[in-house]
Amino acid sequence: MAESASTKQPVRDVRLIGIPMDLGAGRRGVDMGPSAIRYAGIDAKIRALGHSFSDAGDVTVPIPEVRAPGSGPKYLREIVRVCQRLAYRVERILDEGACPLVVGGDHSIAVGTITGIAASLRKRGEKPGLIWVDAHADMNTPDTSPSGNVHGMPLSVVLGMGAPELVGLGGFAPKLDPRNVALLGIRDLDPAERDIVRQSGIRAFTMRDVDELGMSRVMREAIALANDGTAGFHLSFDLDGLDPEIAPGVGTPVRGGIGFREAHLLMEMVSDSGRMLSLEATELNPILDTKNRTAELVVDLIGSAFGKRIL
Repeated sequence: MAESASTKQPVRDVRLIGIPMDLGAGRRGVDMGPSAIRYAGIDAKIRALGHSFSDAGDVTVPIPEVRAPGSGPKYLREIVRVCQRLAYRVERILDEGACPLVVGGDHSIAVGTITGIAASLRKRGEKPGLIWVDAHADMNTPDTSPSGNVHGMPLSVVLGMGAPELVGLGGFAPKLDPRNVALLGIRDLDPAERDIVRQSGIRAFTMRDVDELGMSRVMREAIALANDGTAGFHLSFDLDGLDPEIAPGVGTPVRGGIGFREAHLLMEMVSDSGRMLSLEATELNPILDTKNRTAELVVDLIGSAFGKRIL
């Protein structure tokens, strides 16, 4: 049956920003993610749902081959600069009443995205919530990270923990109240990272929670806390949150993830809430994909978040 846009969905001004960055990851390839998503037809998908769409192009990112990783978190200086550029662009889009659609790139880009969102809302005395979908918690710090890769640290950064250069991005910290943060789909954490998650004050839903409670209940709870006293929420979706059976094109796959219908239900409930401020999709690695299969799934999921319906 053909899918259609819901008549309840307001028309949105969606503006795509690509972040071809893999400086925060442990392997190459996710820098090609934005191109793969464009090739899979994201523009046509959004427009078919009745929204306006414009592509703001890519944020400039240096490649690892011309930079030294440095000591401490790898490529920290370069990642800070990219996130500064991204934060400014996201802030401006929100200030203009539009919806940022950020596609990466590794998950370290979330520091820039969330900084821009929080900066825009601070001008109005408001704050954002966050729903973070991921196989990993991304809550290591430089002291706990086994690898030094920044894509394992961004959630702790926006909560005020980690490298000062990233924590202080935008001139304020933290970017989020942990009581308004839901972490969903986790199933692979580093030992020291577990303690950080437990002590952080966020609500973490493991894949066992999804299995026992069902995606519908998990998302009702996640949306409720992300909306509690906020202007709305940002959805940051690491594609390794999906099961690798349906999404093979990711750099750090973990078995037992979110399935096809669970993922669409998640996005449909985001859409139904009417409270999504912005959306981010990260960690798509076309080198590891099969005929752009994962990118095509991502485009379909983004469509569900913007109002795609069966009837």
